[in-house]
Amino acid sequence: MQPPAGSQVSRVPAQRTPPEQLAPPAPAPAPARPKRRLRTVLAVVAGVLALLCVGGAVVGFVLYDRATAPDRSAPDVVVANYIQTFLVDRNDTKAQEFTCASGADLDAVRALRTELEQREANFNVVVKVSWGPLARAKDGEGESVTTTLAISSSSNGQPRSSRREVWRFHVVNKDGWRVCGGSKVG
Repeated sequence: MQPPAGSQVSRVPAQRTPPEQLAPPAPAPAPARPKRRLRTVLAVVAGVLALLCVGGAVVGFVLYDRATAPDRSAPDVVVANYIQTFLVDRNDTKAQEFTCASGADLDAVRALRTELEQREANFNVVVKVSWGPLARAKDGEGESVTTTLAISSSSNGQPRSSRREVWRFHVVNKDGWRVCGGSKVG
């Protein structure tokens, strides 16, 4: 291309610098970072799943705790649970969950259980205990619960003997109702 007329540009051909003397070419711009959309989505999903797992563990613990906690909500309920665990299941450890920590007068109930165990050993029978309706009454600092225990024995599926005894249990409300005394009436 020719320079325009009247220009001050020389008409001498341009001289070029040899390539070995040229400055190195400018580095190419860094490529744009690809969007990390997948990584972000995975991180969010993992976070939500972790929160759901922790929440589920907490809910599971609370439900388990409520399901396995002894029911000491009312005097008659605690007496029924105590009779079941101490006289029927004969589980001393579980029965302690329903009794007063100190000052309990349960010697008569322990004597009854000892008598039942001795009858089983001496006469080769199975002794079963059941109870009737539970009657509540105010009793000083707590309540008394009266019921009739039905005590029966059998051998090889055949009934051998049975008797009924009226029992009164003293219960107090100390962090839930607890049995603090028990005795035969009459």
